[in-house]
Amino acid sequence: MNGLSHKIYLELTPPSPDDSVSDQMRIARALKEKWGEVVFPLSILRSLYPLCARADWRVTVTLGWDGSRWVIIRLEPGNTAASHYGLCADLGSTTLVMELVDCLSGPVLGQASAYNHQIPFGEDILSRIFYCTDQPEKLEEIRSATADTFREVMEALEKQTGISPEECSAMTVAGNAAMIHFLTGMDPFCIFSSPYAIHADQPGFLWGRELGLPLDCFVYCFPAKANYLGGDIISGMIATGLPEREELSVFLDIGTNGELVVGNRDFLICGAGAAGPALEGGVVRTGMRAVKGAVCAVTLTDGHFHLETIENGAPRGICGSGIVDMIAQLFLNGWLDVKGKYRPEASGQIRQIGEEYAVEYAPGLFFYQYDIDEFLKTKAAAYTMVEYILTMAGISMDEIQRFYAAGAFGAHVNKESAVAIGLYPDIPRDRLISAGNSSLKGARRLLLDMDCLRKLPGILDNMTYVQFGDVGDFLHIMVGATALPHTDLSRYPSVMKELKKRGTIR
Repeated sequence: MNGLSHKIYLELTPPSPDDSVSDQMRIARALKEKWGEVVFPLSILRSLYPLCARADWRVTVTLGWDGSRWVIIRLEPGNTAASHYGLCADLGSTTLVMELVDCLSGPVLGQASAYNHQIPFGEDILSRIFYCTDQPEKLEEIRSATADTFREVMEALEKQTGISPEECSAMTVAGNAAMIHFLTGMDPFCIFSSPYAIHADQPGFLWGRELGLPLDCFVYCFPAKANYLGGDIISGMIATGLPEREELSVFLDIGTNGELVVGNRDFLICGAGAAGPALEGGVVRTGMRAVKGAVCAVTLTDGHFHLETIENGAPRGICGSGIVDMIAQLFLNGWLDVKGKYRPEASGQIRQIGEEYAVEYAPGLFFYQYDIDEFLKTKAAAYTMVEYILTMAGISMDEIQRFYAAGAFGAHVNKESAVAIGLYPDIPRDRLISAGNSSLKGARRLLLDMDCLRKLPGILDNMTYVQFGDVGDFLHIMVGATALPHTDLSRYPSVMKELKKRGTIR
C-alpha cells in the first residue's frame, strides 16, 4: 500500500561511545533513505525517553503525510507494524458513513453510519446556513454537532472491530462545501451568496484533535471545485476513474442536490442544481427516508400494488427508489398520462380526495397528484442539467459510453423505472452504471493510494464549472423534461415499445 500513513518497525543500534548520536537522530537516520527528512513533533520528542531504552531500541514509528512531508505521529515499543488502520468517511447532509480500513493490505474491517447531528438545526442545508450566519456561537453549535456525529460513528466502529479511533493513522473525508465548512467551523454563508467565493476550497490535511475528533493523526478533506460542487464529487471522480478515460461519460450524483460531470480525460464540464428533496422523499406527503418500513420497490399488476419495504417492516411511507417505481408503474399501466396527470377513467382505485386525485398504495398511505407534480419538476431539473451540458459540449447521448448514477439514490433505484419516467436516458442498460457511494469509495481509495492525491490538481484544473442559475433558458429547456418520459418520445424508444406491449398506447 502506498497510503497516507505508514508503520515502520525499526531495530536500532543502541548508543555507545562510538555512536553517541541522539535518540531523535538515531530514528531519523534509519528513516532517511526511504522517507527523507521526517518531522518530530514535540509530543514525539517527549516520548523518546524512556520509551526507546525500555524497548531495547526496537520500536515502531508511524508516519503521517501532512501534505508536503512525513511527520512522526506515533512511537510505540516493539513491532506493531501489522496493526495499521485508517478511516474514510462520506460526510453527507443527512448521513455520515464511515469505514475502518486495514491500511496494511486494504480490506474494509467495518462500516457504520449515523444521521448527521446537524439535522435539528434544519432539514435542509440552507436552513442550517441561515441559522448560524454571522453568529459564531450558533456556528459552534453546528460544528460541535458535526464532530459529535463523527464520534458516534467511530464508537460504533470500535464496537464492531475492537479498534479505537486513537489507533488509526490517517483519515480521509469527502463532503460538499457546506459540510466541510461546518466540520472546520467556517461560516458557510459564502456558499449561498454572490459572488459564491467560498472561504476555503482546499483545506487539505488537518490535525484530528483540532477538529474535535479523537484522532492523533491527520485528516484529509477533499477539495471542492465550486460552491455547489464539493469534495464528494471530486472523490467520485477518483472512485470512477472518469477523468482518466478516453471514452465519454456522464456522472450524476443525486442527493440533497444534483451534481453533474460530463467528459473524459481531455475535458470535464460540471455543474450542480437543486434535485434532492423529492428524490429523497422530501416533497411527497407520505415520503420518508430509507429506513425500516419505507416502501423501496413497487409493482402494479392487475390493479394491485405489490410493495417491498426496508427490513420488511410494515409500510410507513415511501422513499426515493419507491417513488420512482410508483410513478413508472402508474404510467406504464396507463393510470397517468404523458403529463403525469391521473386518468381516473383508467382505474376505480384512483380516488378524488379534496381537490386532487390520489391512489392508496398501502393502508392509510396515499400517493397524490401533488406528489407526482413536484417529483416531475425534480426529475426534469436533473435531466435538463445533463441535456444542457451535452448540448453545450456538442455531444449526443449516443456518444456516452458510461452513465454513472452515484449516491445512495443511484445505488437503489431501478434502472428500468428511472428510464420509464425519463430520469435516466434510454441508452443500452450496460451503460447505466450504479456507482454506489462513490464519495466513500474515492475517500477509501485515496487513503490507501497517495497517487490519487497527486491526480487531484489535474482534475480540478480540467474542470469547467457551469452555474445553472445563470443559464437564461434553463427553465424553458426543462419544460420538455417534465413530461413522462419526455415530450420528445423519440428519445425513449424502449419505453414506447413497453407501452405498446402493455396496450397502454397503440
